[in-house]
Amino acid sequence: MSVVRIEHVCKDYLLGEQKVQALKDITLSFDPGVFLAIAGPSGSGKTTLLNLIGCIDTPTSGKIYINDQDVSGRTPDQLADLRGRTIGFIFQTFNLLPVLSAAENVEYPLLQRNDISRGERAKRVAYFLDIVGLTKFVHHRPNQLSGGQRQRVAIARALAIRPSIVLADEPTANLDRKTGEEILSLMKQINRTFKTTFIFSTHDKRVIAKADRLVRVNDGEIFALGVRSDAKWSLARNRRSSDTVAAQPQIG
Repeated sequence: MSVVRIEHVCKDYLLGEQKVQALKDITLSFDPGVFLAIAGPSGSGKTTLLNLIGCIDTPTSGKIYINDQDVSGRTPDQLADLRGRTIGFIFQTFNLLPVLSAAENVEYPLLQRNDISRGERAKRVAYFLDIVGLTKFVHHRPNQLSGGQRQRVAIARALAIRPSIVLADEPTANLDRKTGEEILSLMKQINRTFKTTFIFSTHDKRVIAKADRLVRVNDGEIFALGVRSDAKWSLARNRRSSDTVAAQPQIG
C-alpha cells in the first residue's frame, strides 16, 4: 500500500487574467515510513505539491490518494476531517497560538476530535512533549520559548493526532544551523521509531542530507528522483514528469 499516490496531477492558478501552471502532469507514489525531501528553487512548485498532498489545496486535474483513498472529490469538511486524523503539519513559522501554553498548543488539534477523551488528550500531550524534550516547558507560552523549542512544540502538535504522514514546509528556515540540525535529527529519530512518513518541502541542503528519498521539482515538473544508499544518492533524471512513472514510479 502507498501512503501517498499522485496520478497525472496538474494545478493551475489565475494571476489576474493569466493562467499559471504550477504543476504539470505529476505522477508519484510514496511508501509508508519514508523520510523524503521535495526540493527545488523558489517558484518551482514544491510547496504547491506539498499542499496538495496535505489536502490544503485541490488539483485542477488528476487524482490524489492518501492511504489508498481517493481524496480528489471530497468536500472541505471531509478534507478537514482527513487532515485531523491522518496528516500532521510543521511550518516554517511554527504557527503556534501565542495565547496558549506549549501543552495547550499540542492539545489544540485534539479538541476537534470527538473520539478522543479528555484523559487520552492529556496522556498524548504529556507523551509527545516528553518525546521532543519539553516536559519542563509545558506551561510556557511561545514568546517564552526559543525558536528551536517552538519548533519542537510544533512537532509534538503534529504527532499528537498520531498521523501516518507529517508534512514539513521549510521547517529549518527560521532556525540557526546548530538548532536546525538538532530539529532534523529529532524528526529523523521519530521517523525511525514510529515509522511515520515525513515529507519535506525545502531547498535546504541540511534537510536533503538527512533525507533517504528525494524528489527534485523545477518549473512545475519532476526533474529527478533520488534514492540514498550507503550515503550516496542514486538519481534518475527525467525529460518530463510523465517519464517518472516508467523510470521509477514508487518512492519507497
